[in-house]
Amino acid sequence: MIDPLLIGGLLLGGLIVLLAIGAPVSIAIGLPSAVSLMLVAGFDNGAITSAQQMFRGANSFALLAIPFFVLAGVIMNNGGIAARLINLARVLVGRTPAPLMQSNVIANAIFGTVSGSAVATAAAVGSTMSPMLRKEGYDRAMAAATNVASAPAGMLIPPSNTLIVYSLAAGGTSVGALFMAGYIPGILWALACAAVVFFYARRHPELKGQPFPGWKVFGATVLQALPSLGLIVVAIGGIVAGFFTPTEGSAIAVVYALVLSMIYRTVKLADLPGILYDACRTSAIVIFLIAVSSIMGYVMTYARLPQLIADALFGWTDSKVVVLLIMMLILLIIGIPLDPTPALLIFVPIFLPIAVSYGVDPVHFGIMMVFNLSIAVISPPSAPVLFVGTQVAKTRLEPVIAKMVPFLLVLIAMLFVIVFVPDLSLWLPRVVGLVP
Repeated sequence: MIDPLLIGGLLLGGLIVLLAIGAPVSIAIGLPSAVSLMLVAGFDNGAITSAQQMFRGANSFALLAIPFFVLAGVIMNNGGIAARLINLARVLVGRTPAPLMQSNVIANAIFGTVSGSAVATAAAVGSTMSPMLRKEGYDRAMAAATNVASAPAGMLIPPSNTLIVYSLAAGGTSVGALFMAGYIPGILWALACAAVVFFYARRHPELKGQPFPGWKVFGATVLQALPSLGLIVVAIGGIVAGFFTPTEGSAIAVVYALVLSMIYRTVKLADLPGILYDACRTSAIVIFLIAVSSIMGYVMTYARLPQLIADALFGWTDSKVVVLLIMMLILLIIGIPLDPTPALLIFVPIFLPIAVSYGVDPVHFGIMMVFNLSIAVISPPSAPVLFVGTQVAKTRLEPVIAKMVPFLLVLIAMLFVIVFVPDLSLWLPRVVGLVP
């Protein structure tokens, strides 16, 4: 049998080299995995097993929830939903200092629950908010940093495709429990961003809030936004109540979003081919990543790499705190070049058994990992959300990175709170009876 360390070196080395030369993430994961399997099992058997593992990885009924939720998000992105949610956010912040930036934070948290994508949220809300912010004299770099930092809240607040991927990688951890567990950490993410904006506004007294618009305007704005928020109630409420599975809930979300957009007359029949194309392209990327990551998972299991890593950690320290901190540091570093989907598919099979052996609940561990990887997607140098947020704000990257520092520090501090206060993740699932 080939030395497991050689297999591990080939997997990690191939991943790093291919990413460094600009290869797509799927190729950087799949090619070294397939070559490693050929070395272990021979060329013919390795090639056949690689194909079988890709099919097995993509052949999952639960996986259908991802393209459906993606399609629902694309429909609502094109359906004028962002403007209604931004208006709701603006009347909610009232006289809060720096009201437009605070509105951006709240709108991202709300819209992120609908779109399920940090990149889509930063683009949709940012493209609407940026002209308003420029017109009222807000600092472009700080406004862009606020949009970027608050966009990943939707990766935690359901429906979240990232939590569905974790459920698959974890061997079937309840999606409903993960969805309920994501609410409080997702809200805390938004509050952390709002706190940074608040203290920034304290140093800029010219950024004053607006007077209350009056109950009539407030009521009309809330009523306009309620149908959009109804998607969350219908899809997530039905899943948690057990009326339908996450996959069925995602299909219902598509129908709801399509009917709502038709009622608003913001999506026409002629727009559907383009919407379907966008959703298919995004879904294909995610599912192909899951398929090729299945090869890597099979090779790592065959070579006993997770067990070797666990033994090394147990041999070095028996402290639960130290082990969790090491895991979070590794995820924070590896999550910068890697998309959350492959990062979860690679590291959940390695880290979850170790965490469970220390008494960590799988649902809590899933929220820890997703919160960590949500920080990574906004961390320079290779953060997709950062690039999108900078582009829609029409500003340079360097000043935005400088303004991101306080957000990153506060969010990393919040990560420690999420890691070491499990009840923040587990209280809601326990209340509804999804975890013991």
